[in-house]
Amino acid sequence: MSPTSSPAITPGSIVVGIDGSASSTRALDWAARQAALEHRPLALLHAAHLGGAGETLWDGLQGAEVGRVLDDLTRSGQELLAASADRVRQQEPGLEVQEVVTTDDPRELLLGGTATAAMTVLGSRGLGPVKSLLLGSVSLAVSKHAAGPVVIVRETEPEAAHGRVVVEVDGTADSLPAIELAYRTAAFRGLPLTALHVFWDAVHHDSEEHVVAEDEEGLGDVRALLSEAVAGMQEQYPEVEDRLVLERGFRDRQLIRAGETAALVVVGARHRGRVDDFLHASVAATVVEHARCDVAVVPAGTP
Repeated sequence: MSPTSSPAITPGSIVVGIDGSASSTRALDWAARQAALEHRPLALLHAAHLGGAGETLWDGLQGAEVGRVLDDLTRSGQELLAASADRVRQQEPGLEVQEVVTTDDPRELLLGGTATAAMTVLGSRGLGPVKSLLLGSVSLAVSKHAAGPVVIVRETEPEAAHGRVVVEVDGTADSLPAIELAYRTAAFRGLPLTALHVFWDAVHHDSEEHVVAEDEEGLGDVRALLSEAVAGMQEQYPEVEDRLVLERGFRDRQLIRAGETAALVVVGARHRGRVDDFLHASVAATVVEHARCDVAVVPAGTP
């Protein structure tokens, strides 16, 4: 399809944000592969938008000059997407590709599209409190507030890229969409999966041993919770080699640790009010910022 200034994106597509950076190029490759595996259209999205940094520039321009700047930004975006589409067609021939260039705020556009997209894929430029500013306003905002699954792809491929998928299981219905996406992704990509349940244990909180031994007594209820949460997915995806793991500690810390030997960490997020957002969405945001591997955030209620 030819580039368009309309933000309309085919429902059910896998959407990937493109800005010309190394991280967005890897996000493009990841999204194209996933779209091919799931037999879905791929939508390439570029925002010809200067954001808050451009307010001073706009103030100093006349109407005709603003139009020329927007035309230049749009033209550059179209060229970038044309090159990106060529890259996709070389890697995944036959994949349906849509190119969308818009002058809207990318955060608003992406957040609006997450409700109908099968998945939104974005790049991350780095880790840590300083580099996370570059992550930055777009990727982090979308991952925190999206209505559908968002995958944050690191700039460089994780060393454990062919290792495993890790999914957090919290024992509630809210984590079921994350579990389903994790099993589906593991099945499509031929990766083993670790279903991880982290719980707080005041008695052992100072211990360096986080992984619970399989023969440890007194944890029957917790083991049953984990087993029951994934039972349906085990039946639906019998080809996935999975392992059920219990760990003590803080959820975000253990997920970040698990990401050191994973290709993808999948975490759920739910939004039920300010207090609940703080307690639960913050775990997902922390993992997005600090995990070394790619991270998928899946909101509760995702179909």
